[in-house]
Amino acid sequence: MPIIPSPSLTVVGAINVDLTARVERAPGPGETVADGILQRGPGGKGANQAVAAARLGAAVRMVGAVGDDLDGRGVRAQFAAIGVDASGVQTADAATGTALIVVDATGENSIVVCAGANAEIDPTALGIHRGAAVLAQLEVSDAVISAAAEAAGFLALNVAPARPLPPGVLERCDLVIANETEYAQLPEVHDAALLCVTLGADGARLYRRGELVASAAGVATTVRNTVGAGDAFCAALVCGLLRGDEPEAALARACAVGAAAVADDASQPALDLLDTYGDPA
Repeated sequence: MPIIPSPSLTVVGAINVDLTARVERAPGPGETVADGILQRGPGGKGANQAVAAARLGAAVRMVGAVGDDLDGRGVRAQFAAIGVDASGVQTADAATGTALIVVDATGENSIVVCAGANAEIDPTALGIHRGAAVLAQLEVSDAVISAAAEAAGFLALNVAPARPLPPGVLERCDLVIANETEYAQLPEVHDAALLCVTLGADGARLYRRGELVASAAGVATTVRNTVGAGDAFCAALVCGLLRGDEPEAALARACAVGAAAVADDASQPALDLLDTYGDPA
């Protein structure tokens, strides 16, 4: 793969507003806890990955949908400020998607997603340039995933949240990214052309057709919020591979970026350019 110092990437996925309650301890079933601190900010796996990729140095185009509401206008303004091309973001009749998040003192989270406009994306109007490098997740419909896969020249798919993939999509994937739980739930991805399995604090592994080709250790950090860490990791790994980094180096940088994201309170953490995270060699 040729070296692309500043890769171009189209991200297809969900755009949300995150309502986050930070608590000392998450409530159990039927329980109320009263020490919450409420935070409001941008989120959604697609938007998180698009913003992370842009902050890491990629030229990014976002494809998704928001509502014709205050939240949707705020999301568009934020994309413009960061430098994400939002010309592929549709305006739906539904409200902008919302995620209700509880984060405890250890950084662990539980999330309820209200899809809203994310469920209304028109798969016939994605406007993906034929042959584009595409990063997608599974918070949008099968029809959208299938249309993105059909147009992509390079397809990276983060199989989160885990569900059976639409017919023909796995065969078109150049890279599949899964955490340990998703890996266990989706045995069909085990022999993917290139599969990254993330291991949380223990790092990540990269497999080609089931054979281990690279591994990277986790990076020690202070855990503040795990919500956006996986998305930052995905963006970093895809950007590294697109620009021609060797798999071991791309994986190690992605782990370093994920660690930086965990140490940030936001779902869309502040990140530096990819090379800032050092030469893993």
